[in-house]
Amino acid sequence: MSALGIPQGRRRPAVVTGLGVIAPTGIGARRHWEAVLAGKSGLARITRFDPTTYPVKVAGEVPGFQADQQIPGILVSRTDRFTHFALAAAETALADAQADPATLPEYEMAVVTASSSGGTEFGQREMEQLYQRGPAWVGAFQSIAWFYAATTGQVSIRHGMRGPCGVICAEQAGALDALGQSRRLLDTGSRLVLSGGTDASLCPYGLTAQLSTGHLSTEDDPTRAYLPFDEAARGYVPGEGGAILVVETEDGARERGVGHYGRILGHAAGFDPPPGSGRAPVLASVIRRALADAGLRADAVDVVFADAAALPDADRAEAAAVNEVFGAGRVPVTAPKTLTGRLYAGGAALDVATALLSLAADVIPHTAGPLDASHLGIDLVVERPRHTPLRTAVVLARGHGGFTSALVLGAGNRTDHLT
Repeated sequence: MSALGIPQGRRRPAVVTGLGVIAPTGIGARRHWEAVLAGKSGLARITRFDPTTYPVKVAGEVPGFQADQQIPGILVSRTDRFTHFALAAAETALADAQADPATLPEYEMAVVTASSSGGTEFGQREMEQLYQRGPAWVGAFQSIAWFYAATTGQVSIRHGMRGPCGVICAEQAGALDALGQSRRLLDTGSRLVLSGGTDASLCPYGLTAQLSTGHLSTEDDPTRAYLPFDEAARGYVPGEGGAILVVETEDGARERGVGHYGRILGHAAGFDPPPGSGRAPVLASVIRRALADAGLRADAVDVVFADAAALPDADRAEAAAVNEVFGAGRVPVTAPKTLTGRLYAGGAALDVATALLSLAADVIPHTAGPLDASHLGIDLVVERPRHTPLRTAVVLARGHGGFTSALVLGAGNRTDHLT
């Protein structure tokens, strides 16, 4: 038996049967996928507040999202925008999976999401009330709306999902870890898991907190603000949104008569040593362990969806890890997040949704922008999508502070979002 109580050598195949996407490239998986293939960017000057006095003025904002049309009004007033996104995405994902929670055992449904900044916009508003008007003006829901686990809690309550629920805080890497946890929950009795992540930290408070890392791009031209793997890379663009996915056992999906976008074949996570330690980054070993978990060799991988930090040292480290595991230039690499910015807790979840759509369509979306990665020795897909048979993808993510994750995906049998 493993430490999780799972018989060694036995694992229930986990599949993704529903996608709920809320992204700067559009709301809904189809609209997002069309924008990705067209290279239609969601990056522009920040409009959610006046960024004039801030060094960062470009971000990826979700267009046209109206919370009061997506979720009950009482939840709008009691929760933050990052939870609004997740509630709307969860509804879409369940509908896409043709899953009605009312027909499933409540203790066999679980929720595991990723969180990064928490409810920054809600928190900022309540702190302004505190400082400007006094404690009596701070709403009671401040105590829960900012909280990292707010989304998991609200989604589980709304859909009556009373099985194992949790939240993983690993910044950009969190959603891959949440999906890895979802697969483990299926092995221990859960039937269906809502998983993924969303973020919405595009407010003065949230942006100021992000600026402290020194990793954000200060370029005002949206077409040149986010250039991962390019010699001109000087940081990434922040964004909001993400994706929620329905994960269930392959047997369960078959019993319900639904297809799936793909399989979660393997997952691994690690933690980078601190700068100056003299120890190597862990990304290469994390990729190898994820492949071992999937029972695959490196040459079975058809595409890598990169973390793409757009920081010179981080880009070199990622390229070196990819070349070390797969061979220099031997696997296509892409980073569609240049169209959205890095979405923190929502970023890797959106990358997984994009990768599943890519596998279904047999097309690798390109990394949009004036990019040249030839100096790093990787086969970065640029200029246009690349049509090629695809069976397996690896999604990489690294979070601020050293979090590092890799997820291995296999192709599924659903193509209806692509027609």
